[in-house]
Amino acid sequence: MTHTVEKIGGTSMSRLNELRDTLFIGGRSGDALYGRVFVVSAFGGITDLLLEHKKSGASGVYALFAQADTDHGWHDALDRVADAMIAAHEAVLDNHGDVERASEFVRDRIEGARNCLIDLQRLCSYGHFRLSDHMLQIRELLSGLGEAHSALVSTLLLQRAGVNARLVDLSGWRDEGNVTLEERITRAMDGVDPATELPIVTGYAQCAEGLMREFDRGYSEVTFSRLAALTGAREAIIHKEFHLSSADPKLVGADAVRKLGRTNYDVADHLSNMGMEAIHPKAAKTLRQADVPLRVTNAFEPDDPGTLIDDQPAEEAAVEIVTGLDVIALELFEQDMVGVKGYDAAILDVLTRHNVRIVSKVSNANTITHYLDSSLKTLRRVERDLNQLYPAAEISSRTVSMCSVIGRDLSGLSALTRGLTAIADAGMESIGASQGPRNVDVQFILERKDLKPAIKALHAAFIEQGGPALARAA
Repeated sequence: MTHTVEKIGGTSMSRLNELRDTLFIGGRSGDALYGRVFVVSAFGGITDLLLEHKKSGASGVYALFAQADTDHGWHDALDRVADAMIAAHEAVLDNHGDVERASEFVRDRIEGARNCLIDLQRLCSYGHFRLSDHMLQIRELLSGLGEAHSALVSTLLLQRAGVNARLVDLSGWRDEGNVTLEERITRAMDGVDPATELPIVTGYAQCAEGLMREFDRGYSEVTFSRLAALTGAREAIIHKEFHLSSADPKLVGADAVRKLGRTNYDVADHLSNMGMEAIHPKAAKTLRQADVPLRVTNAFEPDDPGTLIDDQPAEEAAVEIVTGLDVIALELFEQDMVGVKGYDAAILDVLTRHNVRIVSKVSNANTITHYLDSSLKTLRRVERDLNQLYPAAEISSRTVSMCSVIGRDLSGLSALTRGLTAIADAGMESIGASQGPRNVDVQFILERKDLKPAIKALHAAFIEQGGPALARAA
């Protein structure tokens, strides 16, 4: 257990030149350069072009191919991906030969993918074959293009700087497809010596399980965590563009937030539930079971130890972070619900069928309210199905926000009472509030317009008034 496995996100990858001079090399030389395995994401924006924009939903190659009335849309989108990839590596590679090699790599992969999609369209023009049966494989094929490209470019950049970097491509390009994730990683790492070389590993791994079936665009963290577990890493490290802080510094002020420094996987799970994902919950589970601690750092402050996440309890009770997200409150009121079993199970079945994520829920004698992370369009379908199941029920939904204070141990802090007081003192009203017996988080339901001021008020009450900021978050 002498090496670390470290992941770099797409936004940070777009500043690869800076990473070379700080994170990858910095003041290191000789043996100090090694003992690390890096898992890289695609350059910022590339996966959006390949699939769909993560925030706006604008169609990429995958979405255009799935909806194609003509070939022109997805062909043009694939050309835009090639142009964006070439622009990305031309911005960071200085050597002409390296640029040419990377550009040839892009042309080979893009045209290979194009031919694959054309052949699939031709095959599915026959009635015995349906394109819908192959869409998941297409999504995986396209996703792997971005990570394979960024891993190659990173390897070329580091080799040119005198580092013994080695590309480890898990994307399965023109390779045997029927292997498990464990087999894919084990075979690729066979013969790799992190003590003498710097492996650069693709964040996407092609495998029989199909990572995108369960994790969709969270696949790189799954690859990262499984690689750390399988190779017995001393520590798993995620490099972000910012520190894991007590709140969004853009919202409450960079001078007011604290770097967490230390927390546990329980808090990480709650952050993920609130849409502030430090790591995918399934990836965190893999690391926990393998007893590999996780560290979240600022990629551009390599001398800062960042925040360590493990299974250790807090030394003292404290609120560590304040965050929130917009949700939809789905309420089912049924007078005949009292004493009758099965209402909640039926609601869960409908939500599962429509792939709606539940953030939280509360219930009483005749009402069940689910707080959901979903679109209004999807919620209308959910309401329609529930009305068919329970025609006598009153079913309604409204847009609200959920603000949460989270910590490893909130016992004895009167967090619920103090939070309600802080919100009221700031001139707002909480629609609802709840705290579980585990004493890890407290949730406040508010009107959407009140979310940001509520986060500021709660952060001031629990973090800023508890003492000076421990560290300024970048």
